[in-house]
Amino acid sequence: MSNRVKITLGTFVGIAMALIASVRSVPQLAATGWQMIVYMIIAVLFFALPLALLAGELGGMLPGAGGPQRWVRTGLSDRWGFVVAWLLWAQMFPGMVMIAAPLGPLFGNTIGDIQLGNNHWFIMGSIIVIYWLVTLLNLKFDMAKIGGDIGVWLGVYIPIAFMLVLGLATMIKAGIRPGMLLGAFHWKLLLPQAGTLQYVASIAFIFCGISTLGVYIPRIENSTRNFARGLIIALVIVVLMNEIPAFLMSNVVTASNIQLTNISQPVILFCRILGWPLWLNNIFSCMGFIGVLVALSGWVTGPSQAMIQVASEGLVPDKWRFYQHNELGVSKPILITQATLISLFALLYALPNVNNIFMLMTNTTTMFYVVVYTLIAIAFIKLRYDHKDLKRPFRLGKKGNAVGWMWTCFLCAGLLFVAVTAVATGSTLSATIMIVFTIIFAGIPLVIYHFRKDSWLAAAKAWNQDYDARHRLDYGEGALKQDALESTASK
Repeated sequence: MSNRVKITLGTFVGIAMALIASVRSVPQLAATGWQMIVYMIIAVLFFALPLALLAGELGGMLPGAGGPQRWVRTGLSDRWGFVVAWLLWAQMFPGMVMIAAPLGPLFGNTIGDIQLGNNHWFIMGSIIVIYWLVTLLNLKFDMAKIGGDIGVWLGVYIPIAFMLVLGLATMIKAGIRPGMLLGAFHWKLLLPQAGTLQYVASIAFIFCGISTLGVYIPRIENSTRNFARGLIIALVIVVLMNEIPAFLMSNVVTASNIQLTNISQPVILFCRILGWPLWLNNIFSCMGFIGVLVALSGWVTGPSQAMIQVASEGLVPDKWRFYQHNELGVSKPILITQATLISLFALLYALPNVNNIFMLMTNTTTMFYVVVYTLIAIAFIKLRYDHKDLKRPFRLGKKGNAVGWMWTCFLCAGLLFVAVTAVATGSTLSATIMIVFTIIFAGIPLVIYHFRKDSWLAAAKAWNQDYDARHRLDYGEGALKQDALESTASK
């Protein structure tokens, strides 16, 4: 670890931005009007900040592969570590449906057919077809490496710049427009209202990726100081990148016509108000489509790595073959399984109310994360008492556990608020679906762990040993061929 290049403060901020920066939640923020200010403060103070601080201490204390799974396994048990790994994979089933939902509207806007992009059948078909396409591509190519920074630029930075330029021009020309979601300011409009509490989970979801920042602690220069500084800087930037476009969007849409899956909707309205050509929206939508596509490709293989790990440890039935992977570290059985389940979740878009299905997928994904982060919080406190002597490069509080308890309580309060609002503000049917999905997917790993067999581990070890032997053989043959070519060339 000491020989690895250290990460500077600026680099760490860039990494944090790449992990959590997104425009997906701009429509949900816009839907809350002036209340977005209070909701964002709550999300940062009671979710993003405490989660990142806890992850910072845990990541520095338990560096290496595994991340959240390793933290919970060390603090609690192998059983609960497996639950964390499973849920971080299972969240993809509703999560990828939610992330891929804008693809239909973006494609429709790219070709100038707005109605097609808003058709629920087309959205459903787009999710299924495109996700299977990126799955098959990931089986053959390293799509995350090929995409590189393209997804961040086309999916985040350029769309935000587009929204800011057009939105500010619209604000200058038209001012605060009456009858829109924003409306004239009054301090009472900052207070949370029953009609907007349904978006709390969506706003919290903006920061879900922040828990992975803890793994970089051992590599950050002067981590005790720079982790907290970099975290604050990244959070401020992400808040502004979401709040300002959402503020501008809420000035041109009403509660009845807002489209939660269509991030290009405000661009169309900006152009109409300004009298600017609508081909600007075609360009915006095309770039956004490519950005979401690349981001989706990166998600396909990421969470599956934890499942390969737990399968290699004999925690998954050997018949599933989840431990099998290719030279890219990609498991075909896992990718096919998750693509199938994501397709089943996408079938919910057969129902005509796109906004309701989108919110159901978002809230269900967030509920999975709530379970994971609750286990991390419990493991954090337990490690404070059971493993006092473990080295902590970054520690909450110089001594004692008061500061650690404070941030843990902040996080737990935020998680409770997110869970309650997600369940209480939806219809009885959507609340039931969320609860049932969460119980089922959190219960599956507990059942699997209870009935685990020694043969699972034996099968995984045998396959990995065979893979290593074949890999060494291929490498040796390749080296001999290279030596022969070099010898021929020298002659």
